[in-house]
Amino acid sequence: METNQAEQVKRYVDIVFRRKALILTCILLGIAAGLAFYLSQPKIYSSSSLLSYQQQQINPTRMSPDDELRVREIVSTLTQIVTSRTSLEQIIRENDLYAELRQRMPMEDVVGMMRNRIVITPQRQGDTFQVEFSGSDPAQVARTTNALASKFIEENLKEREKRASETSAYTEDELQMAKEMLDRKEAILRDYKLENYNEMPDQQATNTSRLIALQQMYQDQQESIQDLERTRVLVQDQIASRRSILAENESLRIVLAQGNRPEPTQVVESDQDRLQRLSAELQQLKQKYTDKHPAVKQLNRRITQLEQSLAQKGASDSSGDGSEEPGPVQRHDEDLLDLQLQLKDIALSIKAMTEEKEELQKTINKYEKWVAAAPIREAEWSALNREHGELRRHYDFLVSQNLQADSALNLERKQRGSQFRIEDSAQVPVKPIKPDFLMIMALALAAGCGVGGALSFGLDLLDTSFRSPASIESALGVEVICSVPYFPLKKEIIQKRFLQLLGWLLFIAGCLAIAAAFVYFYQQGQIIL
Repeated sequence: METNQAEQVKRYVDIVFRRKALILTCILLGIAAGLAFYLSQPKIYSSSSLLSYQQQQINPTRMSPDDELRVREIVSTLTQIVTSRTSLEQIIRENDLYAELRQRMPMEDVVGMMRNRIVITPQRQGDTFQVEFSGSDPAQVARTTNALASKFIEENLKEREKRASETSAYTEDELQMAKEMLDRKEAILRDYKLENYNEMPDQQATNTSRLIALQQMYQDQQESIQDLERTRVLVQDQIASRRSILAENESLRIVLAQGNRPEPTQVVESDQDRLQRLSAELQQLKQKYTDKHPAVKQLNRRITQLEQSLAQKGASDSSGDGSEEPGPVQRHDEDLLDLQLQLKDIALSIKAMTEEKEELQKTINKYEKWVAAAPIREAEWSALNREHGELRRHYDFLVSQNLQADSALNLERKQRGSQFRIEDSAQVPVKPIKPDFLMIMALALAAGCGVGGALSFGLDLLDTSFRSPASIESALGVEVICSVPYFPLKKEIIQKRFLQLLGWLLFIAGCLAIAAAFVYFYQQGQIIL
């Protein structure tokens, strides 16, 4: 086994040395083809710009547009906007990109090709990401990269303001709807309270105290009417007694008139006696009633009038005006008239107090109805007010949300919110990213070696000559006793050397030509390492 492997290695080495001219020629041609391929490919330059995401520092609120978003999500959203057909078409026209392609291809294809050359790469650490663009013109590539970075900043501001505006408009609409519902509910509560104001639970204590006061007034009024009734009975008794006295005096006067005798004086009641009698009656009434009783007030007025009359009479007697004292019949008529007037006043007072008592009864019934309805109203009011409380809390929440949304919108309009900032602007690239000279030449060298080796081994397989005794033995099955080496003629040696020299000269010339081409194109700037 080891002998066979050694024979195989020896065979391969022999093939390489025998076909070295072919292999070197293939390598030289591969290098030349690689150089030609490199020179034929357009140079693609790439430029990148580094952007960072600056979080807002001024009182971020729950309604902030980036409250729940991270940089990767924001960049992903903005990438779709920046690389949209409208945005890229605007950049193409502003920077005059792909002028020749736009004449030969539709704008959709040009935009698609440009989109394929844009690479957005968020960094693994930090709130940064990189915008990269590639093209054939270095200056145009740098300008376009900066335009894309600026587009990110511009679209971010627009998007944030748009989202803040939509949030503010939404909260404003919700707040308006909640306000209308709250106003309707408050109108219902107001109408209900106005309709049942006196029956509301918060009026129950007042109604109860007022009911107690009215019941006490009703009782006092009833007692006053009873007192007036008793007073009226007394006055009626006095009127009957006065009429009896007047009738007796009239009969006695007639009898005396017929006998021509003077009128007896024992039946005459003087003003002083009258005053004493009224005072005695007043004392009796005060034992039963207070000074505010109507009968007591009436007697006080009569006593005051009588005292004033006596005072005036005393003054007239002292002046000696000769006026005559009214007769007893006239005085008795005045007393009866006063009693009748007093009786009439008492009757009117009783009537008025009775009517007042009836009004009090109506009022008492009304307050009793209000007090009795208070528990029902309390249950109805609690049911209505429960929904109003929920609406009020929802409205207050929306007011807070609307204020936050307005604050966030104002922040975005003043460009004080979170935004992108260019940390490293794009520079004009010097070295193209495509084609890669070293990689192409390495592939060309490998291809030349591969083609040369493949041709060498292919020719060796087609060669039927024997190169070793072992191959003869394996092919013919005959043991080789000895081998005679080949001795070339002098002419063959000269010819062989000439061909070798010519081959080496051609190889060196090819290498020099390729090297000269490398130097020339490198100096021309077409080869960039």
